[in-house]
Amino acid sequence: MSITKNLNKIKSILPEEVTLVAVSKTKPFPDILEAYSTGHRIFGENKVQEMVAKYEDLPKDIEWHMIGHIQRNKVKYMASFVSLIHAVDSLRLLKEINKQALKCDRVINCLLQIKIASEESKFGLTEESAIALLNADEFKSFQNIKIVGLMGMATFTDNKEQLQKEFGSLKNVFENLAGLKTENFLLETLSMGMSDDFPIAIENGSNMIRVGSSIFGRRACMINEGMSE
Repeated sequence: MSITKNLNKIKSILPEEVTLVAVSKTKPFPDILEAYSTGHRIFGENKVQEMVAKYEDLPKDIEWHMIGHIQRNKVKYMASFVSLIHAVDSLRLLKEINKQALKCDRVINCLLQIKIASEESKFGLTEESAIALLNADEFKSFQNIKIVGLMGMATFTDNKEQLQKEFGSLKNVFENLAGLKTENFLLETLSMGMSDDFPIAIENGSNMIRVGSSIFGRRACMINEGMSE
């Protein structure tokens, strides 16, 4: 099935309130342009250098989401154009994003990453550490970032009960933190769910999903590693 047909098929089953991020990491320009030709505009990358190259050469109305774990020294390269940074998991990273956003005279929207998976390889804050971050005076002083939601990655498993539990736990954290409203913190987005598990994520309140392989096809390394966006 073509990229166009894959994309349209997924969009046809999504609730209206759910935003689809087409995960275009490692994908060549023609593949992205085919998805773009359907009217899709939101693409996700996990490496800053690759996203910068695509930003420079692809249409400027694309909204680029950084979905991967970020090194602080790479923030400056994307600060002028990135639409949403998904995987923010420390006050130090937020400080750097705020610093670079100020240089670009922008406010950059971010999601806090909450650890919900049992896998040690997954990054993220606990609910307690997220609350501590949000209550920190330094965080409240940041004027060039805004936390607009939470994101999390579930364990790679076929166990639907485990997925329900993990996505449900993130929904609970979202609801618990929703009352902590400040000028730079207002929860609207709950980003969870990928190609293999997004229907369960949506059942548990996700309004943003990150889908790559179901649109662009699986890479050989993804099949070997047992992983997919």
